[in-house]
Amino acid sequence: MGVRAQPRLTVVSGPSGVGKSTVVAQLRQLDPDIFFSVSCTTRSRRPNEVDGQHYHFVTVAQFRRMIETSDFLEYAEYAGNFYGTPRQPVLDALAAGRPAILEIELQGARQVRAAMSEAQLVMLVPPSWETLVGRLTGRGTEDPEVVAHRLAVAEKELDAQGEFDALVVNTDVRQAAAELLTLVTGSTS
Repeated sequence: MGVRAQPRLTVVSGPSGVGKSTVVAQLRQLDPDIFFSVSCTTRSRRPNEVDGQHYHFVTVAQFRRMIETSDFLEYAEYAGNFYGTPRQPVLDALAAGRPAILEIELQGARQVRAAMSEAQLVMLVPPSWETLVGRLTGRGTEDPEVVAHRLAVAEKELDAQGEFDALVVNTDVRQAAAELLTLVTGSTS
């Protein structure tokens, strides 16, 4: 029987198109006891989204108050909307003995590292640059300028690998989720 380490916060980051959401969804199936943080956002709720499950939908005024009262581990503005990770639910989960996971972008990962130095940062990376290019261009639905911008951002994000405690290569979703599970739970056989 494995021994579980002291629970800690793990931040999963990586470039657009690497499969973060898919790997984290697989991880949720492997260990439902892990706490998965739900971000706050000021963007409008989409028809298929459930408040409190996909995001906590708040007004700009509410979000600004949360910034002022230091309620976020990290926050950022993307495309005119705010996104942030509420601090207290993460702290509550850790205090209850549950490992916690955040799936956020590079800038957010850096903010979490500054706020909680004991947090573990894991970068999900593609098996190759060509694979990532294929994933981002394969849809064929986006403007070439948008794809070029995403690739430029992805290159900068991948250049930050040295800031992370561990890398997980997403060649196979199940394998990547299993590697991530070991990192998140700190389990030993």
